[in-house]
Amino acid sequence: MSPILTVARRRSAAAALTAALLVPLAACSSDDGTGKDTGGSTASGSAGAAPAADLTVLAAASLTDVFKTAGAAYEKAHPGTKIRFSFAGSQELVAQVSQGSPADVLVTADTKSMDKVEADTSTPAIIAKNRLVIATGEGNPHKVAGLEDLADTKLKVVLAAPEVPAGKYSRQILDAQKITVKPVSQEPNVRAVLSKVELGEADAGLVYKTDAESAKDKVDAVEIPDVQNAIAKYPAATLKESKNAEAAAAFVAWLSSPEGQKILQDAGFQKP
Repeated sequence: MSPILTVARRRSAAAALTAALLVPLAACSSDDGTGKDTGGSTASGSAGAAPAADLTVLAAASLTDVFKTAGAAYEKAHPGTKIRFSFAGSQELVAQVSQGSPADVLVTADTKSMDKVEADTSTPAIIAKNRLVIATGEGNPHKVAGLEDLADTKLKVVLAAPEVPAGKYSRQILDAQKITVKPVSQEPNVRAVLSKVELGEADAGLVYKTDAESAKDKVDAVEIPDVQNAIAKYPAATLKESKNAEAAAAFVAWLSSPEGQKILQDAGFQKP
């Protein structure tokens, strides 16, 4: 073989080796035309990270305690994001959305309430379930044992109003057992029912299990058998008019994540 061909082949091999070594470097670094290295990283340091934003979340009153815990955990895990909660009966929240109140996320205590604003929300996801119990004064002084005892006219019973999810569930289970209850008051949300029992203004009331758990040092909870009970489902959805759509969607998704679910279930909520 001639010396000229040998040199040519050596140069060709060297060029091929150099090209092979440069390919990985090109994959790790790119020029956006401004001379800056855009690389494979994002400004936030992690691909797909939720953008920082101030979020307003409209949430059912029965989520008050657990969402305060969840909100603090989310803010810690997502620096720069702030979450402001507005808690009320689901029917009130739906009215706010219908009237165009600015917000980013809606979480109700039943699917029917969410269905009323279907045109204003993304497809909702069920994030938790709940069930009813009978809340009584501490020590259960009136010895309430079950739903049938709520029919006693000597007992001051308070229920959520019929348009409130907790009120709908309450009447559903009472009607199914053919139990007539004449409440001394009908409250705008389930937390107001709990408050009446806590303050001794009522002897008993139907609330969610998680509500009674949040006030276990002030009220007793009488369990209702599953065959007589109702299951409350909590759907969460972003609002189409949100100015923070990506951040709102990230928070809703987080509620179904292992971290979000642990907080919900530690508070007594059931798996969705």
